[in-house]
Amino acid sequence: MKTIQVVAAIIRNGDKILATQRGYGEYKDGWEFPGGKIEEGETPKEALAREIREELEADIVVGDHLITVEHDYPDFHLSMKCYWAELKEAAHLKLLEHEAAKWLSMNELDSVDWLPADVIVVQAIKSDKK
Repeated sequence: MKTIQVVAAIIRNGDKILATQRGYGEYKDGWEFPGGKIEEGETPKEALAREIREELEADIVVGDHLITVEHDYPDFHLSMKCYWAELKEAAHLKLLEHEAAKWLSMNELDSVDWLPADVIVVQAIKSDKK
């Protein structure tokens, strides 16, 4: 089974966390943490900063690693490194690849239909003591 290496940002703004709704592909309409594939020669943190610029036209400060999720989808294995992040400035996010975005409080994290790998990230966020 093919393994896809990706990164995802858990972007915090005060007590809220950004969730994005996928706008394309087989998993269209599912909710996820923004990010994408690591390109040749990039570190995971460099890839994450690039992906957020490409997807949301925003610059982020990538923080600590939260979790690496290993998840088998029907057609591929996903290895997703997830990092805490914050916007560099209170920028207006521009959705270039997503249908929608929401800032969710900890109590609202279960209010969207997360993609399977992202469900594991939500559990890690809830158990993280930071």
